[in-house]
Amino acid sequence: MPVVGFMSARSPEDSAHLVAAFRRGLGDSGFIEGQNVAIEFRWAHGQYDRLPALADELVRRQVNVLVAVGGEPSPLAAKRATSTIPIVFGVGSDPVSIGLVESFSRPGGNVTGVTLMTALMEPKRLGLLRELVPGALLVGVLLNPVFSPAARQLQELEQAARTLGQRLVVTKASTDEELNAAFAVLVQERIGALLVAADPYFDTRRDRIIAVAAQHRLPAIYQFREYAVAGGLLSYGISITDGYRQYGVYAASILNGAKPADLPVQQVVKFELVINMKTAKALNVTISDNLLSLADEVIE
Repeated sequence: MPVVGFMSARSPEDSAHLVAAFRRGLGDSGFIEGQNVAIEFRWAHGQYDRLPALADELVRRQVNVLVAVGGEPSPLAAKRATSTIPIVFGVGSDPVSIGLVESFSRPGGNVTGVTLMTALMEPKRLGLLRELVPGALLVGVLLNPVFSPAARQLQELEQAARTLGQRLVVTKASTDEELNAAFAVLVQERIGALLVAADPYFDTRRDRIIAVAAQHRLPAIYQFREYAVAGGLLSYGISITDGYRQYGVYAASILNGAKPADLPVQQVVKFELVINMKTAKALNVTISDNLLSLADEVIE
């Protein structure tokens, strides 16, 4: 029975629906876990420094394909661990610029996958947040400095802020202690709104971040629909479940004999704006008619 190694920077608690989507992608090609394929799971729980050891474990296990997802740190660790085992990645930025593949159409080597482009959407999220709270003198930004796209995220946010004439308070966190300190700074600075940058570590702390935003009555925007469903005010990004289903489709293609070099990198291009009206009422935030008209989903 072939074995798929599944390595994520996220945690199983916040990824159950994503794993289900991945299994659907495998199932579309006839691969059913426990019947004709086995899956070995490894989770970093938002601690990126654990990923190299997890990748080494799966390489020693001699898996038939290594699916490395949950953001850039996971496939980068996988690529360093093996140049022979096929790798299917999931990232939120440009895989060419970070050295995963040679090009979208011809990935080359043993690596291919899907980009969700979510880490490139920070300026768009800032614009939506400005429309939501036009009177906010200060907008807080929560950023993970050890996340590979962080430097680009910050650069693009600062450029967008200058264009909009918006002042930012940027805080950085990659551990729970730093997250507590970042929240303390944001509250002390009396920010009027919060932008949580795209980052898998923040995904693993989703409920906590939403709770703090609610406690301090902060209108906030996030990257995935899951945040809005969990009580976040606004989310703007791709359908992450579509991405995970595609990871399964590509893993199945490789199990059927396809070579990663022959599978072009896919892009998830459908973006969705989700508004939680219950949270808006709790925060006493008025959602403009324009934002409502742009919304793909409104949670009452």
